[in-house]
Amino acid sequence: MRVAVVGATGAVGREILKVLEARNFPLSELRLYASPRSAGVRLAFRGEEIPVEPLPEGPLPVDLVLASAGGGISRAKALVWAEGGALVVDNSSAWRYEPWVPLVVPEVNREKIFQHRGIIANPNCTTAILAMALWPLHRAFQAKRVIVATYQAASGAGAKAMEELLTETHRFLHGEAPKAEAFAHPLPFNVIPHIDAFQENGYTREEMKVVWETHKIFGDDTIRISATAVRVPTLRAHAEAVSVEFARPVTPEAAREVLKEAPGVEVVDEPEAKRYPMPLTASGKWDVEVGRIRKSLAFENGLDFFVVGDQLLKGAALNAVQIAEEWLKGA
Repeated sequence: MRVAVVGATGAVGREILKVLEARNFPLSELRLYASPRSAGVRLAFRGEEIPVEPLPEGPLPVDLVLASAGGGISRAKALVWAEGGALVVDNSSAWRYEPWVPLVVPEVNREKIFQHRGIIANPNCTTAILAMALWPLHRAFQAKRVIVATYQAASGAGAKAMEELLTETHRFLHGEAPKAEAFAHPLPFNVIPHIDAFQENGYTREEMKVVWETHKIFGDDTIRISATAVRVPTLRAHAEAVSVEFARPVTPEAAREVLKEAPGVEVVDEPEAKRYPMPLTASGKWDVEVGRIRKSLAFENGLDFFVVGDQLLKGAALNAVQIAEEWLKGA
């Protein structure tokens, strides 16, 4: 298997390399591509230093492209790569809403992988983390209404945003006014209820992605979903407070049993021992953590819970590699 990572020097690209190596992905050749300014950088993989190449205009000489170079590059190049014979697993938002492009979380809709026409889309990180916890509960109890408040790490805006959080926190602690370039406002010691562009309905595009993508992944647009997306001053792992009304009766005990059997989910729910999902414990972890599972005080057949997942892993790099792994296994 000849594999290319496009956007290899970015935060997600570097995580893809780590995941490919950690999971011993079967490849015979690895090509790394990025912008011309990154050409010549060498990245470690399986004991070797692989040079980063500038992205060429035409097809790539590989069987699989793991793309994380932004929507503009993917929109311009993905069809060229696919027509050249490669399967493209794209981590940007460029193709997620095309009806003919599968949007996949393997634990939810693996079968869609085999309906691809050259491109498979990776979901938004917030949606992927939510889906891991919501899907098994939806199958068991049928979700009707979902309300989500997110607490999203700086990593969701890329490597430069993570660096900005560190740099501007240092400035703040040394008596200087923090600046903002990657975010709408300075992030240190702040929370910002604004991620992506505001839409006509008053929601941001990030919030609407949770609605659009959950409907597409679940294959069910009858679920009523509302989200508020908030940027918080953490480096990695997105957290989400979720309230769900179900069609069927549900208890916290029954929900825990369902989630304990769900692949890719770790139940961390011992509040008396101060054990619950947190970015500090979920960072670097392949599974998402779910806890604070309790009966809703607002919905008759309802639950509230808290889910945390590493935005760079299950929210991006890990999910992309898992899609490729399942594709190799076959239908």
